[in-house]
Amino acid sequence: MNGETVKILLVDDEAGFTDVLTKRMSKRGFEVVSADSGTEAIRILRKEDFDVVVLDLKMEDMDGIEVLQVIRKMVPELPVIMLTGHGSETAAKDGLRYGAYDYLLKPCDLDELMAKIREAAKKA
Repeated sequence: MNGETVKILLVDDEAGFTDVLTKRMSKRGFEVVSADSGTEAIRILRKEDFDVVVLDLKMEDMDGIEVLQVIRKMVPELPVIMLTGHGSETAAKDGLRYGAYDYLLKPCDLDELMAKIREAAKKA
């Protein structure tokens, strides 16, 4: 974490969701880079460093668990917060078993998500 700015990689294949969340979090002082697929997220992670990844569980190209497993191999200490909007708490809990920092159900409260991100970044 460089100073107070937390750099986040936001991964979700719902473009409207990532656009809105990116704008809202940027206004609150976060540096946000978004990826619209697991493949794109991995490509970005090869080039840039992040403090926290916010990762959707259900995506078209790769599911969040697959992306999480790749992230664990690339950057084992990078905190990953899983998001699930499909009522699949079981799958989100699987994410915890694979090394996710925590998970939140979509739609999540923005303040709750930001607090979770700050907490994860401090512990990293």
